[in-house]
Amino acid sequence: MRRNVRPLACGLIPLLMTVAGGMNAAAASDKAASMLGFSDQAATAQRALEQRFDAELKADDQREWMRQMSSQPNHVGSPHDKANAEFMLAKFKEWGWDARIETFDVLYPTPKSHTLELVEPTRFTAALKEPPIDGDSTSSNTADALPPYNVYGADGDVTAELVYVNYGMPDDYKELARQGVEVKGKIVITRYGHGWRGLKPKLAFEHGAVGCLIYSDPQGDGYFAGDVYPKGGYRPADGVQRGSVLDMILYPGDPLTPGVGATAKAKRLALTDAVTILKIPVMPISYADAQPLLAALDGQVVPRDWRGALPLTYHIGPGPAKVHLKIESEWTRKPVYDVIAMMRGATTPDQWIVRGNHHDGWVFGAWDPLAGNVAMLAEAKAIGALVKQGWKPARSLVYASWDGEEPGLLGSTEWVEAHADELKRKAVLYVNSDTNSRGFLGVEGSHSWQRMINQVAADVRDPQTGVSVDQRLRAALQVDAFENPSPESQRVARLAANGSDLPIGGMGSGSDYSAFLQHVGIASLNIGYGGEDEQGGVYHSVYDSFDHYERFGDPGFAYGVALAQTGGRIMLRVANADVLPLRFGDFAETVAGYADEVHKLADAARERSDVLVQLIDSGAFKLATDPAKPLLPPAREDNVPYIDFAPLDNALVRLARSAKAYDGALAEIQTAGMNLSARQRADLNALLQGMEQALLDAKGLPGRPWFQHFIYAPGMTTGYGVKTLPSVRESIEDRNWDLASQGVIRTAGVLDAYSLRVERATLALNLK
Repeated sequence: MRRNVRPLACGLIPLLMTVAGGMNAAAASDKAASMLGFSDQAATAQRALEQRFDAELKADDQREWMRQMSSQPNHVGSPHDKANAEFMLAKFKEWGWDARIETFDVLYPTPKSHTLELVEPTRFTAALKEPPIDGDSTSSNTADALPPYNVYGADGDVTAELVYVNYGMPDDYKELARQGVEVKGKIVITRYGHGWRGLKPKLAFEHGAVGCLIYSDPQGDGYFAGDVYPKGGYRPADGVQRGSVLDMILYPGDPLTPGVGATAKAKRLALTDAVTILKIPVMPISYADAQPLLAALDGQVVPRDWRGALPLTYHIGPGPAKVHLKIESEWTRKPVYDVIAMMRGATTPDQWIVRGNHHDGWVFGAWDPLAGNVAMLAEAKAIGALVKQGWKPARSLVYASWDGEEPGLLGSTEWVEAHADELKRKAVLYVNSDTNSRGFLGVEGSHSWQRMINQVAADVRDPQTGVSVDQRLRAALQVDAFENPSPESQRVARLAANGSDLPIGGMGSGSDYSAFLQHVGIASLNIGYGGEDEQGGVYHSVYDSFDHYERFGDPGFAYGVALAQTGGRIMLRVANADVLPLRFGDFAETVAGYADEVHKLADAARERSDVLVQLIDSGAFKLATDPAKPLLPPAREDNVPYIDFAPLDNALVRLARSAKAYDGALAEIQTAGMNLSARQRADLNALLQGMEQALLDAKGLPGRPWFQHFIYAPGMTTGYGVKTLPSVRESIEDRNWDLASQGVIRTAGVLDAYSLRVERATLALNLK
């Protein structure tokens, strides 16, 4: 579905980076030899196991699985979606896994009819379809495909003047207000980018619009970026980005069963009570269909940074362009098929390491999601081969291929909600992937696992250069800081240069880890490769096909093998480690960085408010505006009080002290050969298993109780993008000072609970 840095949805993060800290260079020097959670002897045996695992990985397997699974449209409710689930079930069983399909019934509306017409000042009827492309063998195979649409938008039949709102984000509406333009009673047209698509119609509705059109401007992923398909990989003129507009910021999953699995017996909301379904019709369109609409607009010429790459002068409107938009859908429930496979652990079967990727696409879905899914299948096949050779994991491995991710994380969310109690007792870690392609390793996740993922990256070879993926990424980060200098790029480049661990990103949403991490508190990682492909231009379109992927995504499927090596190492190391490989100093340092940011955010808001009042009162905005093109001044802002951050700052002092004590004790024991009794290991690992749950607050985040994690959450105005310390940060951004103060206290509370659990783990380490 997502990605923060990919085409605003499904995929993955191209670089290992955010605001975390690293370890010192001396500690980094033994990274290649040591393995967190293992004695040296056990680490040697583990690496030998991983070499045997690598020998079972075949690029041709992934190529043929993708070819088969992307041969027909595989959206929710399609015959091929079910066939793919049954195909994978048979494969898991063939490889020796205990496998089953779990089915959930979810609300999944599909279009019955849709129309878009320009009715004034000229007439134009939008094509609303994607024609076949020569050389793409599946682009004409669309008899079972759904037309381009945005699922969970409202039905409607509206005719109104058109207004161009740039990316349709909050700052764009502030600019419209300064232009004296309102969208009340109008249909807005917005381009994809700079925020999750579902926020665009939601914000349009909140400003009074009656409909929303979203188009892909060629500046983002069309001819402005590179040659279009089939000559190159970028979006052709008729390509349309489908996607969900479900209000997942409130809760993902089936709109009718929030908080519970959508089983046949589940109690369901009435359709009118489902708050995550939007209130106005919304339609995605190509830039070929958007161009006549934008050309018909008049009014003020847009600001410079609102201009796209179409050959026209961009105007805001409203009018004289008037548009007729009509959407009628079939609002029925449909099954989603989650394929669940388990390899039971030999010594600690009630600790689970869970691995997931989804298998449903918008049409053929070769890149999104099958590139990640076939790599995950390769891991499962290789692990099955190891088991047949006599090896067994110590902990249980659970592999899941989710259905219904694209409409709103349906399959994973319903499975987590249905199994929440068991997952809280047993799950150690959830490892997610989604899209995958040629390029650099990207990771986001729970920062207590940062050291482990750095060690994995050091042991995986980059297929293009032969060096480790860690080494190649370090080079790229240093070059980027030289060519695009900024305080953050230079900070990360210093870590890359001195051998410190590279920081991983925080988790927002938009892929199947959300329910695991943010609802039930299972530590999670999201992994994949990318950054050197040309896949973004066909994102969520009919052209995300096997033929396109083989040319422009990962020719030879070498990075599919690299992803399997990466995911497989994580799964095998966590399954076999004497002590679960967490290091808490990375988490403590990262959260301290987040706290520093919210301190500065409050100070910056205060300074801005003071300056804004002075400028308004002095008449500066009136004097500075062009009299021929007058702009209204920005709205006044209230004064910013001083927030008492002391509870949070004190909690961070305790967290740093607790983390240092645990990490030091673990390092001493690891140096001594992991000389722990069986009882000590069992007690310690039991404490570590549910560590992330201490970061939950059962009341949830303000206004959205489904999201309970107080360190990472998707942003209310970013969607996929992460907001760290969200109850504090977003309250400051919303200028809700009382809520910000409450957020400080509640966040300090979860950090204290986490520190207490770390302290208990340290005691377990030190018991003789």
